[in-house]
This record gives sequence, structure tokens and C-alpha cells, in this order.
Amino acid sequence: MAEIEQDKHEQELTRKIAVILDDTKASYAIHNRKVKELFTLRSSSPQSFSSSFNNAILPVFSFQRRTASAERIIRFISTFAGFNDSQKSSIDDNEFLEAFLRFLLSAFASANKTARFRSCQITSEIILRLPDDAEVSNELWDEVIEKLIIRVGDKIPIVRTFAIRALSRFVNDSENNEILDLFIQTLQSDQIADVRKTLLLSLPPSNATSSVVIGCTLDVSESVRKAAYIVLANKFPLHSLSIKLRALILQRGLSDRSPAVVKECLKLLKDEWLCKSCNNNPIELLKYLDVETYEYVGVSVMKALLSVGMCKPDGSQRIQQFKESSCDEARDSDNCNPDFELLEPEVALYWRVVCQHLHTKAQVKGSDAAATAGTEAVVYAAEASDSRANYRFASRQLLLLGALLDFSDSTIRKIASTFVQDLLHKPLEYELDCSSNKIVIGDGINLGGDRDWAIAVAGLVKQVHAADGELEEVILQIVEELARPCRERTADFMEWLHCLAVTGLVLENTKSLHWLQGKAIEPIELLNALLLPGAKHLNLDVQRVAVRCLGLYGLLERRPSEEVVKQLGFSFVKGPSSISLLAGKGLIDLVMWHGHQEVDRAIGQDFLSQVPDNRLQISAELCNKIDAVNDGVLFLLYAGLQSDFFDQTLDCNENESVQATLAEGFAKILLLSENYPSVPGSLHALILAKLIIFYFSEENNEQCRLKQCLSVFFEHYPSLSANHKKHLSKVFIPVMRAMWPGINGNHGGSTAMISNMRKRAVRASRFMLQMIQSTMYQKGTDNHVNTLPEENGGSVDHTDEIETGEEGLAIRIATEVVSFQTKKTAAEKSYISALCKTMTLIRFRVSEQEAIKLMRLLLSRVAGSVSSDKELFKELTSMAKHLKELDSNPDQDLSRDAAVLILGSLGVEYNINEEHSNGIQPTPVSRATRPTRSRRRVQREESSSDEEDSPSSIVPSIGQSGTRSQRVSKTVALTKMTASRAFDDIDEEGDSALTSDEANDSDISVE
Repeated sequence: MAEIEQDKHEQELTRKIAVILDDTKASYAIHNRKVKELFTLRSSSPQSFSSSFNNAILPVFSFQRRTASAERIIRFISTFAGFNDSQKSSIDDNEFLEAFLRFLLSAFASANKTARFRSCQITSEIILRLPDDAEVSNELWDEVIEKLIIRVGDKIPIVRTFAIRALSRFVNDSENNEILDLFIQTLQSDQIADVRKTLLLSLPPSNATSSVVIGCTLDVSESVRKAAYIVLANKFPLHSLSIKLRALILQRGLSDRSPAVVKECLKLLKDEWLCKSCNNNPIELLKYLDVETYEYVGVSVMKALLSVGMCKPDGSQRIQQFKESSCDEARDSDNCNPDFELLEPEVALYWRVVCQHLHTKAQVKGSDAAATAGTEAVVYAAEASDSRANYRFASRQLLLLGALLDFSDSTIRKIASTFVQDLLHKPLEYELDCSSNKIVIGDGINLGGDRDWAIAVAGLVKQVHAADGELEEVILQIVEELARPCRERTADFMEWLHCLAVTGLVLENTKSLHWLQGKAIEPIELLNALLLPGAKHLNLDVQRVAVRCLGLYGLLERRPSEEVVKQLGFSFVKGPSSISLLAGKGLIDLVMWHGHQEVDRAIGQDFLSQVPDNRLQISAELCNKIDAVNDGVLFLLYAGLQSDFFDQTLDCNENESVQATLAEGFAKILLLSENYPSVPGSLHALILAKLIIFYFSEENNEQCRLKQCLSVFFEHYPSLSANHKKHLSKVFIPVMRAMWPGINGNHGGSTAMISNMRKRAVRASRFMLQMIQSTMYQKGTDNHVNTLPEENGGSVDHTDEIETGEEGLAIRIATEVVSFQTKKTAAEKSYISALCKTMTLIRFRVSEQEAIKLMRLLLSRVAGSVSSDKELFKELTSMAKHLKELDSNPDQDLSRDAAVLILGSLGVEYNINEEHSNGIQPTPVSRATRPTRSRRRVQREESSSDEEDSPSSIVPSIGQSGTRSQRVSKTVALTKMTASRAFDDIDEEGDSALTSDEANDSDISVE
């Protein structure tokens, strides 16, 4: 009787608890009152309350959807579990909490994903709400942490999310470093954005986590990138980050493609860095960013702040107030000139951007208010030009303000013209080494040794001398003066460099050679007396600058001259990498501007034979691959792309190399192939194959510029022209052969190296297939007609439709697979397996009936080549069934002539035998006519029948002399028997391949 009464009491208590829980789903406002009611029930029945409470909340573990009412109940349960009545003893509270946590831990390993989800959610809410002085045994916490770490690896994303939230309470504990390591590892590998966001928000501030958080600013998910800037604002003060990291954060945030991320970055910049750390002083903020090194970031920061109405100078501020009162001894005490005052770099950049901003607004309003600021800037720029290299940055900022000046007044224009000529006459700076040899400061190519300085000077010269032909007249007058010692061969290499730098400035900023005629020095005189001799100078720096000027000179000619093109070609094949790079750029530019036929005419016949001992590696095989263009400039450049330049990476820029420069140029030519119809198709395919190999080459991982260029190229290349897809299909097999270790004589190395090479080749194959499957640009959006064969109907030849479509690629792959008829090596087996897996991803069009029939014919041989791989064999079986469904007349075979025509259009050599049959055929012996026998005897007869009657399309025939050994015969028989049984069961299997994971592992919806 006592037990019955106890059961009734527990049931009644469970019902009361359930009623309270049901009431809490209506509103959060009644939670405090309901907590007290539930606490009263627990005080009245302390022994049976825990079990009754657990029974009452069991339905919660079946709530799949995160509705508002369900979340209120969860919040209430978590609040009550951590409730502590300060007026009474907390012993009962702690006992209940520990018992409840153990109850929740029992559901962590449940097979039901909803139970795991809700148990982790309640646990995380309890842990995050518990006060720091909560008395819970260490053993229980250790058990909770251990099981939560296991749940971080759960296959359900929402379970992982709440497990991470719970562990975030312990991540700062020095004894739990494994939690932080787990968070960092999971953040880099998890595929779900919400999980990564939760991990990011849970990371503590430290040197180890700062780089991880900043790395998340490049995450593919907008919410994760936004969370990264929230974490940086709340946990990482400006002083705790290095200058490089500050610049990186702002560079990524202000240029992000998502307005929400830009807004969050701007909030970090304004509220945390500018207001709190710099007291609203933009100059102080710029000092934290080192604008001399990260100028672009400083400009972006100022533009962003000005765009939201911050950092504008008031009416009392002028540039003079920011000038240094004395020369800064910390910068260059030995070279200080007390007669003038110079702006700091941060102040110079600040006023440059502010003046440009005001000038832009003035132009919009039709005002000339910015002219005063421009006049003031030019005056200070003239003063700054007298300073040494340490002040170059500030001087350049002031020069850039000259673009805002109105030079309509003749007096101002005369003063500015004198100042401009002084700038152009100023020689390059140098320093002496221990042997008293002159070492150029800067790049040695541009005016002043700096590209940005040359652009600033050119901008000011254009503004001062804006009339037609005036710029050329002024600069060529200076070139004529500087060229005199060069003509007389009395100039040293520094004078040569200065003269060529000024020459390059005028060649870059003029429109044609017509504007150079009739000036102080004629174009032909400039070429023969300065550029060509400079390209043959003993000093390599002089050669480099002269070769660059030759490329610019050739672009200005109506037709490329023989002297220019031949000298560029000679420098390309004979010079060191620094010169070959610039010569290659020049030749690429000439090809794109004038066309390769014009450049071929200028370079002449047998050019390479005239240059002995060149560095190009030209094999007979390479010459045979290209149709009758072995003397052209494109062949010359492609040979350079194939060659190894041992010193090809330049010291000045690790992202520049000869091969990277050529690859970038060829990518532009292929992308605009419709503008160059005379480029041979064989050369087009070879270049495309080489670019794909470059893109996936591990050796080019450090060349970020090349990777970026090729990624943009491959994004647009297949969608511009159907002919591009034809070339992609054509190079698929050559690329795979070139990348796969053990094929075509490729050496792999260690097991790990071979594995990595195979993975890269597989990625390349999927990448090429995706490009072929990409849609064409529509006419009107990219000036290209959508040339998809299906949409153009009969306007395109039928064989062309197959060539440009996926069917042509499938046929190429199939013929490649069946070409391996003899005993295969391990490399060949893996190669064939990879090709077949890619082939199963190809989509066939119903309209291409001949291609479907041909593919069914080839698929039987393909299946025989991989019959030992059961999974792949199953995929090919499914493919064969699908092709049969697409075949409108599956019983009719493809004629031999039609098959030969298709193979010929694809350039594939394959012998079509009459024995071939469409599709993968099972054993011809009908099962229905076999008598009932024992299983073992049936298997023996099936094996015997397969040996006699199985078609040759299942297993490739192996030519042998004499009688086969017993082991070989048994192997062949078992292989045939396996293939036969598998294909007999095609119809029985049907669509039963759906796995339980696909049916049952759908994620819990999150509202």
C-alpha cells in the first residue's frame, strides 16, 4: 500500500510540475513567479521531486522545432535548475543541480538526435547562468566537460553549437588548454557557418587566438565575418594588435563585399579605435597604422570616416598648424634643414584625402573652393621636394594635391612649370657600398626610384601642361639634355637610368608617336640613340629600363618595327630573369595590341636559330605538337612558359616571375580569343593545358598574383565561347596524364607525395568538368551569344555539338580508359579509377542520341577495366542504366560509320569492332531455363558458362601463347563471373541505394 501511495504522490507531483511548465510557455514575464512555485513544490517533497521533475520534462526532449514556446520552456527549466534561494540553505539546491546534470548527461549519448540537441541546450543554458560561487563537485564538472568535448564532434550542427556554448565557460581555465585547442581546430574544419560563428564568439582574447579571429575575416559566410569584427571590437584593444594586423583588419573589412560586414568594421574603427583609443584624433589613428608602409589602408580609413561625417577639419584648422616646428631628430638629424618645415607623413596623408574629399564635393556643387587648398599644397610640395628619402612619403602626398589646382592663371602656371622641371631634372638617389660602388635607391626603373612617386609627378605635369602636345614638348626637352652624355658615351649608369626613367615617363603618358614628332628629339632618334643602345648596355639595370621603354615604344607605333621586336626577343631568350620578365611583358603587350601576325612579320623567320646559346628548352616533341608556327612570337613565348628559369623569382617582388608573367599574358589572350582568330588551335590547347597545370601546381602556391589571375580567368573563360569548351574537352586527358604520378613517366616520390599529387589531379579533373558544365553568357550581358548546342538547334554542326558538350568529354575519357588493355600498374589502376569516377558525373542530353549509343558501346569495355573495384563498378552500372533510359531506341546499334565520324571529330583514335554491343551485357545464359540445382554446382556451371560465352566487352582480352596457368584462368573466370552477376542484378537493385543517413540525418530546423 505504501508503494502505491508513493506512486500516486509522484504522479500527482509530476502533473503539477507539468502544469507549471505548460504555463511558462506563454511569456517570460511569469517565469520568476513560476520558479518560486516550483521551488515550493520541491521544498514540500524533496525526496521525490527530482524523479518527478525529470519525468515531467521528458516531452521536452522530443521538441524538434525551435519554436518560441519551446524556447521559453527550455529557458525556464535552465533558470530553475540554477536557482539558489539565498535565504535558506543551498545544500538541497546543489544536490538537485548535480542530480539534474547527471540526468542530462545520460541523454548526451542518445541515438535520438533531438534528445542530444535538447540535453546539450539545457546544459549550456545552466552552465552559462550559474554564478561563479556555485558549489558543484569537481568530478561532475570533469564528466560534463569530457562529454561535451565528445558532443563537439557530433554530426548534428545544432548539437555541436550548444556543446561549444557550454564549453565556452571553461575555455579560459588554464587547466583546460585542450578545450582551446579543440575550438581552434574545429573552427578551421567545420563546414557549418553557425557552428563557426559560435566558436568564434567563444574564443578568449590571446596572442594565439588573435590570428585565428583575423583569419575569420576571410570566411565565406557573412555572419562569421561579421562576428569576427564584433569579437575584435569587444576583446582585442587597438594597443594589443601589431601594426600589420591592424592594417589587415581594416583592409579586409572596409573592402568586404557585404555591406553588413563593412558596417561592423566601420563601427569597430569609429567607436573603439578612433573614439576610445585615439580620443577622436584621426592623426593619432593614422600613426597606429604606419601609413608610410600601408598607405592604401590609411587612405581607405580616411575616406570611410569622411563618408560618415567624421574627421572633417573645422574652419580654424589649416595646413600650417600641422607643420613641424622643428626638424625631427628621430627621423634624420644629420640631414635636417632648419630653413623649412615639413609635414609628418600622417598629417600629409590626412590633408591629401581631406582636400580630395572637399574638391570632389566642390565639383559636385560647382564651386572652386578647393583651388585654394590646391595652391597651398603645391607650395608645400615644392618645399618638400628638397628633403631626403625619409621625407619622400610626405612629399608625394603633397604632390598628389597638385591635381586639385586650377592652373588657368599664367603666373601660377609659370611657377609650377619651373617646379615640375626641377622635379624631372632631379637625379636618382644612391648610396655607396664598402667598395665605393654606387647602389641605386629604389626600383631603378621609375622616376625617383618609386612607381608611386613617378605617378604623382606625372599627374602634376599633366595638370600644369594640359594643352595638346605640351607635356611631350616639355619632357622631351629634358630628355634631350639628359641624353647628350649618353650619346657621347660619357655617362655613367646612374645618368643612363635617370635619362631612361624620364623617357619612360613620356612614353607612358603620350597617346602616339605622332605627338613626339617635331620635338627636341625625334622618335627614331630616341630609338636608335637611346633605347637600343641602352638595351645592349653592360649594366643590367640599364638594360632592364631600356627593355621596358622598348615595350612602351612598340605600343605607340602603328606597326611594330623590326628593331624593337627583335631586340625584345633577344633580351627575352638571352637576358637574366629580371630582363626576360620585362621583355616578355613587352612582347605580350605587342601581341595583344598589334596582333601576333604583325609581330611575326617583324621578328622574321628562324629567329631562334639566330640566337645561339639561348635559355629556352625546345624539344622536337613540342615542335610537332604545334601546327606550322614554330617561328612565331607565340611559339617563342610558349617555349619560355615551358622552360625553367632557375633565377626566375625576382628579389624585389616574390610574386613576379617569368613564367607567372607569361601565364598572365596568355590568359588574357585566350580569354579574348575571338579577337585573335588566327591563333592556331593546337597552340591554344597547349597553352590552356599549361595554365591548368600551373593553377594546381604546388610549386606555385606562393605566387598569389598568378593564382588570383588564373582564378578570374577560369571563372569567365568557359562561359564566353563554345569554342572554349571544345578546347577544355580536348585538353582534359593531356592534363590528367601530365599531373598523374606514374603516367607518362611522371615521378611521384614518397607515398605521401604520390597521394597529394593524385588528390591535386582529381581536383583538376572535377574543376575542368565544372567549367565544361558552366552556362554560357547570354547575349546582351557579355556581348556573346549563348552557343549552347541545345538552344541553337541546327545552327551548329552536329559533331560540333558533341565536341562542345559533355558527351564529347565522356567519349574521350572512355577511350582513354579502354586504351589500357594489358596488365596495369598500380599508377594506371588509380588513374583509370579516377577517370571513371569523373565520367560518372557527366550529364548527357537526350538530343545527342548518337553520342549516347556510342557511349553505351564503350561503357562495356570501361566496366571490364575496373571490374575489381566494386563501388566504381556499381556506379558504372547505374550510369549504363541511365544511358539506356535516355536511348530512344535502345535495341538499335550505332552504325560503324557514325561512330567513326564522331571519334574523328574528337580527334580520338579507337578501333570500333563489330563484336561490340550497346551497353553492358550480362551473361547470355538465361537463368529462367536453368534447372534447380545445389548452390555450389550452379556456381561451377555459371563459371564454366562465363568462360565459354561471356562477351569480350566485360574484360579486356589479353593476348597469350600456349595454355594459361591455373591461377590466371581462375582469376579471369572469377572476374567475368562477378561482372556478369552484377549486371544481371541491375533491374533488381533499382533505386534502393538510398542510405539511412540520407533518409534520417536531416538537420534540425532553426528558427
